Amino acid sequence: MTETLLRIRGLSKSFGGVIANADVDFELPAGGIASIIGPNGAGKTTFISMVSGHLKPTAGSIEFRGRDVTRLSVEKRARLGISRKFQTPSIFPNLSVWENVELAVLASRRRPRDSVGRIAQVLDLVRLVEFAEYKAVSLSHGQRQWLEIGLLLGNDADLLLLDEPTAGMTAAETHATAELIRRLSRELGLSAVIIEHDIQFIRDLRAPVTVLHLGRVFAQGSFEAISADERVRSIYLGKA
Repeated sequence: MTETLLRIRGLSKSFGGVIANADVDFELPAGGIASIIGPNGAGKTTFISMVSGHLKPTAGSIEFRGRDVTRLSVEKRARLGISRKFQTPSIFPNLSVWENVELAVLASRRRPRDSVGRIAQVLDLVRLVEFAEYKAVSLSHGQRQWLEIGLLLGNDADLLLLDEPTAGMTAAETHATAELIRRLSRELGLSAVIIEHDIQFIRDLRAPVTVLHLGRVFAQGSFEAISADERVRSIYLGKA
């Protein structure tokens, strides 16, 4: 039986009189991938911010590997293996690609004995081996996004929280990013929750989809089921 890595019950967040999320239930198995979609203002970023610890929920609970982490800080969640990537890459632009990953590996919660081997492994996974000596600032936008995912890997993340990881990418880079995330799940058993607007990327992930609307779970299912749901189409067209 597959272990439930992340279990969320009744997660809610309000800002004064504005309800951003209301009674959100969500589960993710170990090694699983899930996409979160919805129109602007649906509560997607608020939801992932509560999972990462950047926002405290008004109500509800978050369990990670059976442990209640609802009130833990961002740093404590990171030490447990929950790491977040924001929309804008936060890398060290004037350091080399290798040095960026090296810093992540040296600061990881499970520092490997062979740090050089680990850095090389991460660079291979994120398709940046040939750019190891390049300064990060010289990378393309897509490559910078991959480097930041590499920093999460170097930090020994078990759960990747990715906020629009393909924003600004070319079609080829977007497809490669979907392949990368699926590879991390398949080969390393990593899990990922992904907020994204690019529907082709969501299709390429071949993962369960959760639709948020007005802060609530509106629909959940496979990409095929969600994309065929007329109610979901109405949401994106602004009719619901």
